[in-house]
Amino acid sequence: MTTEREIKETVRERYAESARQVTAAGDTSCCGSTPPENVISANLYTTDELQGLPQEAVVASLGCGNPVAMAELREGEVVLDLGSGGGIDVLLSARRVGPTGKAYGLDMTDEMLDLARENQRKAGVTNVEFLRGEMEDMPLPNGSVDVIISNCVVNLSPDKDKVLAEAHRVLKPGGRVAIADIVARGQAPPELRRDLEVWAGCLAGALEEGEYRTKLESAGFADIEIESLREYTGADAEGAGLGDLVRRYGKEGAEPLGFASVIVRACKAGGSGQAFETPVQVLASKGQERPQRGCC
Repeated sequence: MTTEREIKETVRERYAESARQVTAAGDTSCCGSTPPENVISANLYTTDELQGLPQEAVVASLGCGNPVAMAELREGEVVLDLGSGGGIDVLLSARRVGPTGKAYGLDMTDEMLDLARENQRKAGVTNVEFLRGEMEDMPLPNGSVDVIISNCVVNLSPDKDKVLAEAHRVLKPGGRVAIADIVARGQAPPELRRDLEVWAGCLAGALEEGEYRTKLESAGFADIEIESLREYTGADAEGAGLGDLVRRYGKEGAEPLGFASVIVRACKAGGSGQAFETPVQVLASKGQERPQRGCC
């Protein structure tokens, strides 16, 4: 039986190799694959957001969403990015919180931390700090963070209850989370979900939406919202380098794999009740509007 430590080492090596590829001027994309136009990680950021960022930070983006755009960061806030990788979301967060705020990046992979710190140097950003550690044991004090973001990383943890409990611990009262992640729909083949080969590829560790909500509630979070971004198909898996694997379970072409990317948002009780809106700014460009929601 696969142990939690074996899962972590598999994930660590997969993302260490991704960092080495970027550092060596190779190309990489989401979940450890190499095609430059991976559908999962393509087109997540606007041209304006990418302006001024080191190319290595952009190339090393391994996410499935844009949590910075969804977190509605404010001047002076302290932000923590779980599984910060090459640092793109940390650098974007640092811009939004300004010089009176701070953005932390947490990662367990030395190669990614080295890459992120070099990207910070190239970007000339000073209100950023990258920390070595694991999501299950965050090296920050209780109540020290206003906002936690993460981009397609929480699903990689074999102990998500501990991750969410730690997130709740380090958040200030009224703090919030905005997590881009992969969730499983009911039709995901159990054999596929158990396969260690794809745990590090954003799929096997995915929770179902109901499980995610229950775990957030158990950790103490309230005002929980899970917004679907995209449901993935067999054709998408081809672009992510997992075609052979998913075809083994009879999935191909436009057939849904049973996995989708989502934005998960929630609050820690005890705050001042400032509005935590749905991403109106992001949706407005698509002609969509959604109501505001309160935040604890």
